[in-house]
Amino acid sequence: MSEYYDRHEDATYTKVYKDTTPDVLAAFGAFDQAVFAAEGRAIPLKYRELIALAVGLSTQCVYCIDAHSRKAVAAGADETELAETAWVATAIRAGGAYAHGRLAFKLAGAHTH
Repeated sequence: MSEYYDRHEDATYTKVYKDTTPDVLAAFGAFDQAVFAAEGRAIPLKYRELIALAVGLSTQCVYCIDAHSRKAVAAGADETELAETAWVATAIRAGGAYAHGRLAFKLAGAHTH
């Protein structure tokens, strides 16, 4: 999917949302601004951006990876923190596959006593 990614060109397609569902777009924008407000949250912005980056890495959303890696750095994250965030996302995805592997055994009836 990333071969289709163009940070600047893709943003122009926001016009479709503006033209067709402006109320939903406005609500989403307000929600996103509240979640990533610089002040007034218990979790500091840098950590919220690193969380967002980890989710983006887990979902493999190139838009999220682009935006939140840059925003995390702007909020004070360094390369080591970005690396550790990537490793956390990796561990969670791997753990999910491990846990769901057990489910595969169960569903396949492969568990022997």
